[in-house]
Amino acid sequence: MNTPSIRTNPQLSENIAAALLKIGAVALRPQQPFTWTSGLKSPIYCDNRLTISYPEIRDMIAEGFASLIRDNYPDAEVIAGAATGGIPHAAWVAQKLNLPMVYVRDKAKGHGKENLIEGAIHAGQKTVVIEDLISTGGSSLKVALAVNDAGAKALGVLGIFSYQFDKAAEAFASTGIPFETLTNYSVLVDVALRQGAIQASDVEALKAWRANPSEYGK
Repeated sequence: MNTPSIRTNPQLSENIAAALLKIGAVALRPQQPFTWTSGLKSPIYCDNRLTISYPEIRDMIAEGFASLIRDNYPDAEVIAGAATGGIPHAAWVAQKLNLPMVYVRDKAKGHGKENLIEGAIHAGQKTVVIEDLISTGGSSLKVALAVNDAGAKALGVLGIFSYQFDKAAEAFASTGIPFETLTNYSVLVDVALRQGAIQASDVEALKAWRANPSEYGK
């Protein structure tokens, strides 16, 4: 299933990668890998929630999202934040575009109206989903599909950062829902190398992790 092509401004992508590295929202540690909750070893750790504490960076991110939406989804009617990391960014983007905003829980509330989507969303409304991170794509697609299940139309998913896993690209392609991120793993590695945050000898190991994360460090 073919999906539309979306492209982020290359200079913006590098600027955001540099900003994420500067504040420690993304850290590269190829010599001392992190251990994820899943137990996987990884040379990278990402916590884009840190960006909300830096006004200049969060505004650069919000404007990046807004520009992508203006260029690729000019008929967007609603901005949807993916809980929890995408919620504040969705709010700032919605404000810039003067559009309604909703957010999508990871699961429906167990009480009251048992809402999965908070805020007002109506049948047929064209919606763009905002994420802070796209990993394997599963949780991001779950949000987009929840929008569709509510009777609205998910035009696409936009994230701050992607690990560029093939699994994510395949998952999105299978649904026909396009996605793009403001920056990504390849750009981050290039920027980190130029800044001296990693050595040239680290690059091959970092590329090997992205190609086969389950085997990294074994």
